[in-house]
Amino acid sequence: MGDHQRVHPAGDVEAPPTTVPVPLPQGPGSSITTTTTEKGKFEKDQKEEIDQQEHHPLQLQARSSLPVNIHAKKAPTNLKRSTSTCSCTCWNRCICCTIGILVFVFIIIGATAGILYLIFQPKLPNYSVDSLKISDLRLNLDMTLYAKFDVKITANNPNKKIGIHYEQGGRMSVWYTNMKLCQGTLPKFYQGHQNKTLLNVALTGQTQYGNTLMNALQQQQQTGRIPLDLKVDAPVAIQLGRLKLRKVRILGECLLVVDSLTANNLISIKANNCRFRLKF
Repeated sequence: MGDHQRVHPAGDVEAPPTTVPVPLPQGPGSSITTTTTEKGKFEKDQKEEIDQQEHHPLQLQARSSLPVNIHAKKAPTNLKRSTSTCSCTCWNRCICCTIGILVFVFIIIGATAGILYLIFQPKLPNYSVDSLKISDLRLNLDMTLYAKFDVKITANNPNKKIGIHYEQGGRMSVWYTNMKLCQGTLPKFYQGHQNKTLLNVALTGQTQYGNTLMNALQQQQQTGRIPLDLKVDAPVAIQLGRLKLRKVRILGECLLVVDSLTANNLISIKANNCRFRLKF
């Protein structure tokens, strides 16, 4: 048999190469070199920071003052809320301005009316029925009652600085128990300051159910007290100096009590109670 063959184990080709750590020198010189390197690095960084502060101070300040917005997605909600608040504020301002203007206008109107009242001291005109004459009161063939009255009334304007224009369309009527006997028109004229004007007004009319109405009047005449209601509706315009105001209406009612309704006889007015008011 020949020489014994020596078998050597084959190395693992795919295994990574084994590295042997090289120990660092433990002497005093190595430690000094490491410390010197780190110190130089620190000084270099410090120097760069100082240079940046000297040459770009605004940039560093802006970087340091920039806020970090973590909730960036909530920006649209805040914008919508801000827009809604702005619109509500504008609306409230508009309402306040409108109310302020209206209050100012009312104050001006009230002050003007107060000044005019103190200057002119207006008084309502008054009226009185002086006489009442029945020219005709009879039944027609169609059983309607025909009546013709002549009324004399006095219109008194007690104002010192106010004139009254009586316009067209004024009416006067005589009623008995809610049934109109006759009516007429008031004349158009101007009544000056502190003036009394005598008006002669002719009233005529026809009323249905004349027979029934005539019987009621005759029965009432036996008592010697016949109630009549005289109504006035007169459109007038007030004159303040040279200023002529818009038309208003004078509404009046006179409750009369007469002793007789015999035609062409002197009729005595036993009671005369008149009330008048303005209608704007």
